[in-house]
Amino acid sequence: MEPTDMIRLWHATSSSSTPGAIEQCCEQWLDTDERERANRFRVATSRNQNIVGRGMARRVLSFDRIDPRRIRFELEAHGKPVVVEPDDAKLPFNVAHTDGLVLCGVGSPNHDRVGVDVEKLDRRTDPELAERYFSSPEVDHLRRLSCEQERRAAFLRIWTLKESFIKAMGTGLHTPLCDFAFEEIDSATPRLRLLSSKLNVGLDWHFFCIEPRPGYIGALAVGCHDRPASIRYSLESFDDLVGGKFSLADRVESPNAGGRLCR
Repeated sequence: MEPTDMIRLWHATSSSSTPGAIEQCCEQWLDTDERERANRFRVATSRNQNIVGRGMARRVLSFDRIDPRRIRFELEAHGKPVVVEPDDAKLPFNVAHTDGLVLCGVGSPNHDRVGVDVEKLDRRTDPELAERYFSSPEVDHLRRLSCEQERRAAFLRIWTLKESFIKAMGTGLHTPLCDFAFEEIDSATPRLRLLSSKLNVGLDWHFFCIEPRPGYIGALAVGCHDRPASIRYSLESFDDLVGGKFSLADRVESPNAGGRLCR
């Protein structure tokens, strides 16, 4: 039986130019408004990421039980989408994207908030961004690193963790990045320290640093009202799913979360 505190993380390829097979597959599940919204993007990369992100969310939230096109979303105050119907699909989820890759995380009924973020490891980083936006403990951590490559990797690690948290909260950049700090940054499961009481919403937070594919770094944030015994995540290829190689019941659980090969 699948653990109730399992987070499913799906990663999909997105094209930087002409829509590929994944975009064509995902577009069939979008409603009219979503298609029109995607077509407003003038840059092909952004359009493709939008189509894959929303289509993938519909597909994995359906769990092979309902038509993905039946799912209806509404936006929270700061634009975070949530499922409002049908009841079978009402699970916390979040989507992130970067050049060439889209990531979607889906929680269980035991989870109140889920947030994900992903970046390419070769993304240019600016130390001034850390000095300006990160918390003092995080800036001190970066200053202690003598190697530029280590600092760049640590910057992206902190950045994705912060993004995953504010996306899980649903506030985005309305929450100052200096109002919270991550500790044990080098760990696969960093810890959150709230520096502003405004962020204390009564949730027990869990964070994971992930490598969805070689050359990419990501982060997962999970918030729960009831403290779970453990939280695990699976990392699954959406490309393989829509290619028919395996079903939603097949997955590879994360090694750091005590997982196993289940295919």
